[in-house]
Amino acid sequence: MRSAFLLFSAVLLFLSSGAQQVRGIVRDEQAKALSNVSVALRKSGDSSLVKLTLTNTSGNYTFADVSAGKYFIEGSHIGYSNLNSAVFEVRAAGDAAGVQVPDLTLAKASEGLKEVVVTSRKPIIEVKADKMILNVEASVNSVGVDALELLRKSPGVMVDKDNNLSLSGKNGVQVYIDGKPTPLTGADLANYLKTIQSSSIEAIEIISNPSAKYDAAGNAGIINIRLKKNKSYGTNGTINAGYDIGIYSKYNAGISLNHRDGNINVYGSYSYSKARNESYMNMYRVQVDTVFNQKSTMSSRFESHNFKAGLDYTLNSRNTIGFMVNGSLSDNTDGNYSRTAISYQPTGVLDKILVANNSTVGKRNNVNANLNYRYVDTVGREWTLDADHGQYTIRSNQLQPNYYYDPSGATLTDSNVYNLVAPTDINIYSLKSDYEQNFKKGRLGFGFKTSYVTSDNDFKQYDILPPGKELDTLNSNSFNYKENINAVYANYNRALKGWTIQGGLRVENTHAIGRSKGYKQTDDGYASYDSSFDRNYTDFFPSAALTYNKDPKKQWTLAYSRRIDRPAYQDLNPFEFKLDEYTFEKGNTSLKPQYTNSVGLTYLYKFKLTTTLNYSHVKDMFAQLLDTTDLSKSYITKQNLATQDIVSLNVSYPLQYKWYSVFSNLNAYYSSYKANFGPGREIDLDVYALVFYAQNNFRLGKEWTGEVTGFYTSPSIWQGTFKSKQMWSVDAGVQKTVMKGKATLKASVSDIFKTMTWKGTSNFAGQLNTANGGWESRLLKLNFIYRFGNTQVKPTRQHKTGSEDENKRVGSGGGAGMGNN
Repeated sequence: MRSAFLLFSAVLLFLSSGAQQVRGIVRDEQAKALSNVSVALRKSGDSSLVKLTLTNTSGNYTFADVSAGKYFIEGSHIGYSNLNSAVFEVRAAGDAAGVQVPDLTLAKASEGLKEVVVTSRKPIIEVKADKMILNVEASVNSVGVDALELLRKSPGVMVDKDNNLSLSGKNGVQVYIDGKPTPLTGADLANYLKTIQSSSIEAIEIISNPSAKYDAAGNAGIINIRLKKNKSYGTNGTINAGYDIGIYSKYNAGISLNHRDGNINVYGSYSYSKARNESYMNMYRVQVDTVFNQKSTMSSRFESHNFKAGLDYTLNSRNTIGFMVNGSLSDNTDGNYSRTAISYQPTGVLDKILVANNSTVGKRNNVNANLNYRYVDTVGREWTLDADHGQYTIRSNQLQPNYYYDPSGATLTDSNVYNLVAPTDINIYSLKSDYEQNFKKGRLGFGFKTSYVTSDNDFKQYDILPPGKELDTLNSNSFNYKENINAVYANYNRALKGWTIQGGLRVENTHAIGRSKGYKQTDDGYASYDSSFDRNYTDFFPSAALTYNKDPKKQWTLAYSRRIDRPAYQDLNPFEFKLDEYTFEKGNTSLKPQYTNSVGLTYLYKFKLTTTLNYSHVKDMFAQLLDTTDLSKSYITKQNLATQDIVSLNVSYPLQYKWYSVFSNLNAYYSSYKANFGPGREIDLDVYALVFYAQNNFRLGKEWTGEVTGFYTSPSIWQGTFKSKQMWSVDAGVQKTVMKGKATLKASVSDIFKTMTWKGTSNFAGQLNTANGGWESRLLKLNFIYRFGNTQVKPTRQHKTGSEDENKRVGSGGGAGMGNN
């Protein structure tokens, strides 16, 4: 089935039909040819977009391979009023010379224009020279899932067995929410993303080549999750409700409201989700002469509340201020039911059975506030100022019993029961300023950012004894981390004849202080220790891009950047988090930042076919190692590998034929990992891998739309040491617009063939691990969306925060989109 699906999508990727050509000329009121005019070929019946192009220096445009049907041309250009041609027909057996559309004459836009009403359909995926945009609200199969599941099936993104993110084979992905970097990584980030429902997400931006304006963190690039914000005029809103069923039922609902009138825009949203999920993991480990055969089933229950509210106020034509607060409140109860058979490896005789049924009660609360100001004038000067504060409160209370039974499993021989309490409080303060103006026939931008982060962790392990519980001071400690980053940057871009140049430099100074205190056992008894560090370093991060666009339909871009990934707070934390008495996880206070130099070449053909070849060299790469201690125990920690070299090729293409459209993306890469931690602890691995994604859409008539999504990832390497097997899945769904276009019904099934299971091996430090697992990936999802109020969009002056402001600058190189037109 998988082979047939891949072949089907690959064939569709390169086939197109119809042999007719449509061409014409766009002029101004003086009959002079206009270049770089956006020309859209639209169907006359429903105005859906068929193809998009730009006029050349002679004002000419051409559309090739246009199928039979009735169409019209829409021309738009900055400073001119939009104009549509008369409807014309393309016949199946027409003139070999094609269809010549009468000249379009664009008139200068009136300065007294009061209102523009725009009606549009978003493409599901847009591809630009520097990034890919997944418009979540335009997809049928995205309903009823959380942000982590959306990323799992996003083009080029990989999520490993521990929910670590990688992009095009590189770890170190920096996740942003509404243009703001999140401080969380690993399990904390994954759990936070699970609280964000797809109904709250407008789009996911995968930014492969961020400019100097962005933070330098994120060697693989940036994933920006853009939450919904209504842009319509007047008072309006949406209500949504969803139900999912797999093994267990799951529920989600939400409401958003917006009022935009005159100088004021007030908006707010709230969403709720409740779910129970189940997953499993099996691990077979051989260490020295002992075999550990562990089988685990994990069950989690959670409730989450997400909210967002804000106000934008336009003081006058040049000045806008705004305030926004958003966050999430979630409670979770997790159970890990584990049974480990422990055998003597030379004879295979079962020695004992360990049963460790852990239960954890926790909560994760996050609240962020933003105060912003924007100034813009008529000569191109623009200044924005953002002040932010974010607070994360994480609580975890785990009961971890370890019961040992004889080989029959009937007689209890020993037991050790622990209570692990781990509260974490993170506070983030930042101030950012960005300024831009026209300079030397180009655009000059510069700014600064200062951020201050505190992370307080207090880990306590209690031994549960017959009299009660007793604090284990040897396995309890506190870890307090402070980080101050100060950055300045400058960026310049300019369009020349047939060329566009962009260059920038960002300088960041980092001062990080970690304090870890506790007790350790010595020959003389117990002694206190202080495993602390104080690091101060300054780095330079240049970036540059050169675009050749003499023919806008054939654009080449050469880009370079240097980036950094600092260790996550929890990866520096030396606590030992027990999974059971033989398996635990701990941080590494010696972990250093990893640095990446990347160079890429992108070719954009006819605003559709996008091909990117990239090479990256990573120094001191973070690797997740499964190491050994005390002969029979295993622990997970992160260390710096010597190097990682990776070459990747990304190809994407949208195709539309009549009622059918497909977007396909292929990401192939070669990666090499090398490190030497001493005898028996060397790493020398390489892999050729690919990730394939295809989104198929069908306009079925009478307001029905169908969607089939396919995902495949070949065998690869996770976190530098774990060799994974292939994974693939197919999702399918339908949607129908009802109630005169005000409501939408969606139904879909994820992972139809239940193939989203993982498997892999690791052989390091004298232990061989084979593991496999899966989760509740096959779901039936039902969703209802109702829209009310005014749906007209009018241009207003408003502040753009984070990525919204950045998109205007880095996303101007043209791109391709394909969706439900």
